[in-house]
Amino acid sequence: MTFENILVAVEDNLAKVTINRPKKLNALNKSTIEELHEAFKSLEENKDVKVILLTGSGEKAFVAGADISEFAHFSVEEGGKLAAKGQELLFDFVENLSTPVIAMVNGFALGGGLELAMSCHFRIASDNAKMGLPETSLGVIPGYGGTQRLPQLIGKGKAMELIMTAGMISADEAKSYGLVNYVVPQDELQGLGEKLASKITKNSSVAIGKAIKAVNDGFKDGINGYQSEVQQFGACFGTEDFKEGTTAFLEKRKADFPNK
Repeated sequence: MTFENILVAVEDNLAKVTINRPKKLNALNKSTIEELHEAFKSLEENKDVKVILLTGSGEKAFVAGADISEFAHFSVEEGGKLAAKGQELLFDFVENLSTPVIAMVNGFALGGGLELAMSCHFRIASDNAKMGLPETSLGVIPGYGGTQRLPQLIGKGKAMELIMTAGMISADEAKSYGLVNYVVPQDELQGLGEKLASKITKNSSVAIGKAIKAVNDGFKDGINGYQSEVQQFGACFGTEDFKEGTTAFLEKRKADFPNK
C-alpha cells in the first residue's frame, strides 16, 4: 500500500501504520483520515495480520491535533458533518475493528491525536509524551469522540477537568489515570509494542475479535454488555479456533490457531 501521508509495513502477523507528516507534527487532515481508513480497512481484511501498531513519525509527536486550517472557516452544518464523517471513517471504525490496534504514543497526542489514540484498543507511551484535549481554548469541543471516550477511560470528573482547562498531562500522569498501560523511554517503545503484539498473536484472533465486540458493547447505549458476552461466548463454540484451543489443552500442547 502506497500513501501520501502515512506509511504501512506488514511483516508476518504484525502491521505498523505510521502517520507521516513530521513538518505538521503529524496533524490529521481530511486526506490523512481517508488514508488511515483505507489502510485499516485493508489490514482488517488481511487474514495474515493479527495486530496493528499505530504511531507517528519522528520523535516529537504521535499526532499533535487536527489540521485547524482546514475547518477554521466552516459553518455550523459543515462542522457537524466534519465530526460525523471523521468518526465514521476513522475513530469509530478503529474502535470496532476485530483486529487489535495498539497506539504507540511517541510524543504529543493532542486533540484529534488523543482522540485517535483513545479509539485504539489500548495505548502505550514514551516518557516524553504529552496528552490533552485543547479544543475549548479554540472555542470548540472535542468532535472525534473525545467527550465520550475520555470519561470512559479515566472517569467523568478528571475528564471534565482536562476538557475544561484544555490542559496537557504527562505520560506518567496518563498512566496513573489508566489512559495508557505502560510508559517507557522513547527508544524502547517500538520494542514494547512488538512484545505485546507477539503475546497477542499467540492467541485466537477469532476469540480476540469477539472479545473486542463484547467489551465495546458494554459501553454502548441500548446494548446489554452481558448479553453480548453470552452471544459472543456461544459463537466461539462453532469456530475452528475453539476446537483447536480445547484439543491442544487436553493434549497438553500449544495451540496452533489458523488465520482469522
